[in-house]
Amino acid sequence: MAPPVSPLTARKTWRTVEPLHGTVYFAPEAAAAYRALGLEGQAGYFASRAAPLGHVAPAAVVATFFNFSPTLVEASMDGVWATTTPEALVAARSGAADAALRRLLGEAVDAPELARAAELARAAAERAAARPEGRPLFAGHAALAWPDAPHLVLWHAQTLLREFRGDGHIAQLVAWDLGGADAVVLHEATGELPGGMLRATRGWTDEQWEAAARRLVARGWLVEPVPGAAPALTPEGTAVRQAIEDATDRSAVHPYEALGEDGCDELRRLARPFSQAVVAGGGLLP
Repeated sequence: MAPPVSPLTARKTWRTVEPLHGTVYFAPEAAAAYRALGLEGQAGYFASRAAPLGHVAPAAVVATFFNFSPTLVEASMDGVWATTTPEALVAARSGAADAALRRLLGEAVDAPELARAAELARAAAERAAARPEGRPLFAGHAALAWPDAPHLVLWHAQTLLREFRGDGHIAQLVAWDLGGADAVVLHEATGELPGGMLRATRGWTDEQWEAAARRLVARGWLVEPVPGAAPALTPEGTAVRQAIEDATDRSAVHPYEALGEDGCDELRRLARPFSQAVVAGGGLLP
């Protein structure tokens, strides 16, 4: 039987390693790689992350990306598969991650501590791959071949763990009968992110945003909005949001049971300096 791991440990371990994956969304190397394939702006983001699903219609990308406006996703995916291929995008994304991590980590990409962190993260990701049901975006990424270089093994492993968790989070949002705009407004109302960031990046119109806020007010989860003010949760809304996060944490435990509490502690200890180097180097800034 796998060693028990607490949901809190699963969350902490994911968050500690996440910068090593997340840099691919902001790295100039990624934008340049997608531009070389003929994709500009957000088309590169949506198409490269969805590419492991294969030559799918925009509607499938809308479904798996959930909290983005369908209009934004469809516009970004329009003509993508006439311009490039999923295989080319998978290779471009991996190449961009390689270049970005080498730039941000320098000689540390060859450190034995990084190789050990990669070994641990891969063990967790491979356990996740044994349970792909209900996680389409994760399953697509899990079907890709593993890279050889340790820093890319670590990046790919964290990619899988991120998508495993993300698909589980979407399942919780759906279970609570939240639409994409509703979920974004609920998230912004927590105050966890800079004000207006989600509204500016997820593509919802002012009308859609305000309609979502009204739905949440009607459910008793959002304080009646004041023009120009950030949304705010009611006590019931705070409890619902916490319930969603707690359930997401529980559903993300499975991969980390390959490591147990001690292995998760080791992975966090080893990965923390590399994640900190990514953040200090501006790897999570556009």
